Amino acid sequence: MLFVNSLYSQNTISGKIISQEPVSFSDIHIHIGQKISSSDTSGNYRVTNLPDGITKIYISHIGYQSIDTVINLQGNLEIDFKLKRNTTKLHEVVIQQKNNANSKSVAEQQIKLETIEKYSNKSLGDVLKEVAGISSLKTGNAVVKPIINGLYGSRVPVINNNVKLEDQQWGTEHAPNFDVNAAGKITVIKGASGLQYGGDAIGGLVIIEPINVKKDTLFGKTIVNYDANGKGGSLSSSVHKGNDLGWSWNALATLKYMGDKQAAAYVLSNTGNREANFSGDLKYAAKKFNATAFYSYYKSVIGILSASHTGNVNDLYQSINNKVPSVINDFTYIIQNPKQDVQHHIAKFNFDYYLNESAFIAFQYAFQFNKRLEYDVRRGDYKNTAALDLDLKTNTLNIDFKKSGHDWNFESGLSAATQKNYANPATGIRPLIPNYDKIDFGAYAISSYNFSDSFSVDGGLRYDFSKMDATKYYQKSRWDERGYNETFPEFIAGDYGTQWLTKPNFTFHNISASAGFHKKLEKSWDIFTNVSFASRNPNPSEFFSDGLHHSTGVIELGDLNLKKEQSTKLSVTIRKKFDQFSFEINPYSNHIHDYIFLKPVGFETTIRGAFPVWEYQQTDALLLGIDVQTHWNITNHWQHSFSLAYVNGKDNSKKEPLIDMPPLNLNNKIRFSKKEWNQLILELKSEIVLQQNRYPDNNFYTNIIKDNEFESVLVDISTPPPAYHLLHFYSEMKFNTFKKMNTTVAFSVQNIFNVSYRDYLNRQRFFADEIGRSFQIQLKFNY
Repeated sequence: MLFVNSLYSQNTISGKIISQEPVSFSDIHIHIGQKISSSDTSGNYRVTNLPDGITKIYISHIGYQSIDTVINLQGNLEIDFKLKRNTTKLHEVVIQQKNNANSKSVAEQQIKLETIEKYSNKSLGDVLKEVAGISSLKTGNAVVKPIINGLYGSRVPVINNNVKLEDQQWGTEHAPNFDVNAAGKITVIKGASGLQYGGDAIGGLVIIEPINVKKDTLFGKTIVNYDANGKGGSLSSSVHKGNDLGWSWNALATLKYMGDKQAAAYVLSNTGNREANFSGDLKYAAKKFNATAFYSYYKSVIGILSASHTGNVNDLYQSINNKVPSVINDFTYIIQNPKQDVQHHIAKFNFDYYLNESAFIAFQYAFQFNKRLEYDVRRGDYKNTAALDLDLKTNTLNIDFKKSGHDWNFESGLSAATQKNYANPATGIRPLIPNYDKIDFGAYAISSYNFSDSFSVDGGLRYDFSKMDATKYYQKSRWDERGYNETFPEFIAGDYGTQWLTKPNFTFHNISASAGFHKKLEKSWDIFTNVSFASRNPNPSEFFSDGLHHSTGVIELGDLNLKKEQSTKLSVTIRKKFDQFSFEINPYSNHIHDYIFLKPVGFETTIRGAFPVWEYQQTDALLLGIDVQTHWNITNHWQHSFSLAYVNGKDNSKKEPLIDMPPLNLNNKIRFSKKEWNQLILELKSEIVLQQNRYPDNNFYTNIIKDNEFESVLVDISTPPPAYHLLHFYSEMKFNTFKKMNTTVAFSVQNIFNVSYRDYLNRQRFFADEIGRSFQIQLKFNY
C-alpha cells in the first residue's frame, strides 16, 4: 500500500466555433472546467489535460448569446459550437454633464457670456443684479458694489481669474476694479461654501472666469457702445488663440468715455467717468503640465457729484429737504474735483502638474498693486493734490491639490499672503487709512461624495491666521474721546504735541466650515441644503478710519475695540423643472455675531464745511430672507421670467431693524424671439423696488442759520425714499455681414418713462435723483 498511485485520465476537447456573420474569433472567451482559453482567428480551439467526469463548458462573446452547457467527459472529444446574435432590446441612453460646481450643496447662479455682453458699457455691480438676491450699494451711478443677501464690502470677495481682488474694497464707495468685458462667465455663490477662496465670505462669492479656449482656433470680437445719457460710450476688442496642446493666448482692451449723467429733470454735475483697461495671458499646455502667465491693468477716473460736498450745515439741511441738488451746471465732459483716480495691476503665474488622470497639483503666484487717489475741492497750493493717496501691494502664493474618483472628489491647499499699505503724507491731510503691514496664512480641505446619482454630500474645513501691524497718528482729543487711553495704552509709541504716534497690532485665528447635501427627487425635484460657518476680521477702514472720506463727503470713525464677525448661515434651495416651466426658491437664515455696520451719529464742522459723521459699531444681527426665480416657456417664441428678493435684517441687541438692508424687489421680463428673423430678440423688463419700511431712526437735531438767527431743525437721514417702478426695453438682431464675420445690432432704453426716483442704497440719495431715461446702441462684431 506504500507504493499505490492514483491515476486520472487526461482528455482533450477540441473543435471549431462558427457564426453566420464575420466575427473576430480571437476575442471569444472559452471556459472548460477549470481551464480558460480562447480560439484562434479562424475559430479553432483546443483544451487539454481535462479529467474524466462532469465538465462545464461556457463560451461568451460580446454581442452574441452565451453558450452554457455541461457534459460527462470520458475521453477525447471534438465538438463545434455555433454563435447566435443577442437581440436584447436596450433602454434609452441618458447622457448627463458632470457637475463642475464649486459646491454640490449650494445652487450656484451663473451669468453667461450672452448676458455679460449686454452690460459691456456698465459695471460689475450692474451685471450681478441679473441674479435674484443681489442688489447694489451705490455712490452715484458709476460706483456700484454688489450686495448678496443683504451683505456687501469685504464680506463679498471678488475672485478674478482665481485671484482674490485686493483693491481697497473696504470702502462702501469703492467699486470692484474690474472690466466686465474680461469675463467669460460669472458665478455667484450665496454663502461661505467656497472655502478654497477664503473663509471670510460671510455674504457670498463672485467668481469671474475669463474665456478659455482649448481647441485649435483663432477668433475675436469687438463691441461698440453708445449711451445717450452721458453722451459717450465704450469700445472693447479681444482676440483669442486656442490650442489643446502647445501655445495659446488671449488679449483684451477696453476704452470708456462718458460725460455728465442726466436725471429726469436736471444734469447730475460732475458725474462723468473714464476707463482704460487691458488684460492678456500666454499659456503653454503639455500632456503632463501647463503653465500660464497673466497680466491685467485697470484704470478709472470717476467724477463725484458736486452737490454731495456741502459747505455748511445749511447746505446739508437744504440738500436733504429740498430734493434738488445745490449744484446744477450745464453738461460737460470735464471731470473736476471731487473725483476718484484709481488704477489696479494684477500679474500672476500658474503652473499645473498632472500626477495622473485623476489628480493634479497647482501652483499660483500673484502680485497686485492698487493706486487710489481721491481728490477733494481744495484751494491754494493743494488744489491739484489728492486728499487721499494710498498704495496697496499684495503678494499671494497658493498651492492646491485635487484628486477625483468615480464617486468622490477631494481638494486641499495652502495659501500665504503679504500686504503693505502706504498712505502718502504729501496730501497735507491725516490719511483716512494708515500705513500697515499684514500677513495671512490659510489651509483648507474640501471633499464631496456621491452616494448615488440622486444623492451627494460635501463638506469642508479651513483655518486662517492673520496679523496686522499699523502706524497711525491720532489727535489726543480723539484718542481720549474714544477711551483708547485706558484700553490701548500699549499702542502709544511717541508724543508729538497734540498727537500720539501709535502702533496698533492685531492677531486673529479663524476657523471656517461648510457642510451640506444635494438630493434629486422624482419628477425633476432638486433640494440643496448647506450650513456654513465663517469668520471675518475687521478691515482697516473699520479699525482706523478717523476723518473725512472725500469721495462720499462724510466723516467716518473706526473703532480699535472691534472684534471679528462670526456668521452661521443655513441655506436651502428647492428647484423644480416641468416641461415648459421651472422655479427655484431659496430661503436662508444668517446669524452674525458682532456684526459690523456704519451708523450715522450726527455731524461735524471742519474747515471744509459741515459733514455727516458715521461711526463703525457692532451688534448681534439676524438676517432672514428668500430669493425666488421662475422661467416659463410660454410658446416657442415667448418666454417669461420672474425674480423676487427679500431680506429682513434685525439688530438683536437693540431690537430694531438693521440699516442699509435692501427692500423687497420684484423683476418681470417678457421676451419674444424669432430665429428666422435674423435671430430677433425683443425684451420688456419691469423693475419694482418697494419702500423700505424697516429702518433704524438715526435722525438728529441741529441748529441752522435762518433770518440771521439759529433755528433748531430735524435732519432726516433715516427715512428711505418712496417705492419706484421702472420699465426697460432691449432688442437685438444678428446679421452675416461678411464670410467670416457676423454682426449683432442691439438697441435698448433704460427707464422708458423717465421716472424721477431715489434709491435707498445710494449714498448720494440725500443730494440728487437717480439717472433718467437712457437710449443705448450696441454693435458687436464676431470674427
